[in-house]
Amino acid sequence: MIVPDQAVTSDFTHALRHWRKHRKMSQLDLALAADVSQRHVSWLETGRSQPSRDMVLKLSEAMEVPLRDRNRILNAAGYTGIYPEKKLDEPEMSPVLNVLTEMLKFHEPYPAMVVDRFWNIKMKNQAADILFELSGDPDEIWEAIGDDGNKNLALLSVHPKGLRQFISNFDSIAGSFIRRLQREAMESGDPEVIARFSELGEFVKDIKEEPMSAPLLPILPLEFDLGGPKLSLFSVISTFGTPQDITTDELRIEAFYPTDEQTARFFKE
Repeated sequence: MIVPDQAVTSDFTHALRHWRKHRKMSQLDLALAADVSQRHVSWLETGRSQPSRDMVLKLSEAMEVPLRDRNRILNAAGYTGIYPEKKLDEPEMSPVLNVLTEMLKFHEPYPAMVVDRFWNIKMKNQAADILFELSGDPDEIWEAIGDDGNKNLALLSVHPKGLRQFISNFDSIAGSFIRRLQREAMESGDPEVIARFSELGEFVKDIKEEPMSAPLLPILPLEFDLGGPKLSLFSVISTFGTPQDITTDELRIEAFYPTDEQTARFFKE
C-alpha cells in the first residue's frame, strides 16, 4: 500500500471537501451514504487520517463522482487511477461499440446520436444523416459554424448558421436548452465542460423566452421548418448504468421521437 505524504494528503483533503460541498452533502450525509462514521470523514478532510484506496473509492461512489474525477481523487491520495479511458475502436470496447451500433439501428426510422461529455457526435444513424441533409450540405454547415472538427451537436443547435435557423420555436426553447447544458456541466464538476458550455451560452444571451400561454407539455419539442416538411421532435437521453471505463461513463445516447403523426409519417416514408 502506498502511504501518502503530507503534500499528497493536502491534495486529497481539498478534493474530498470540494466534491462533498459540490454535491451539497454534510459530513454526516456523506458518512451515512458511505457507511462510515462522521468522525472518520472529518479526520479524512483534516488530514488526521490517511485514506486507503478502497476508502477513496467508497467515498467517491457515495458522492457519485464521475470516473474521470475518481482517478484524479485517487491520484490526489497517492494512488494510481484504476479507470481506463479507451477509444471506441479499441478491441476491448467492441461490446460497447456493438451495443451502440444496435441501439442506433434499432431506433430507425427516427434520428439518434451518440455524444461525448462535450456533446461531440461520435456516432449517428441514417435518420440523423437525413435530418442534417434536409438543412443543407452538412460539410458547409459545419464549416460555417466554425466547428473544430469534432462536430459538436450543442454548437450546431445554437449557432445562428447551424440548425438554429431551421428551429421555428428556438426562442422558446433556447433558455431551457442552455440551462440543461449548464446543469449537466455543473453536475459533472468538470471545469473543461463548464467552460465549454458557458461559451455556448453567449449565443443565446440576448434571447428572451416567449411566455407560455398554454399549459406546459410534459416534454419540450424541437420544431423544424425545413422549407417543406415541418417536423416536431423531442429527445430522450440514455446512459450506461454501470460503466467501468471513462469513455463509456461519459457517453450519451440522444434518441429523437416524433410528437405528431406528420413527423412520424415523414421518417417512416
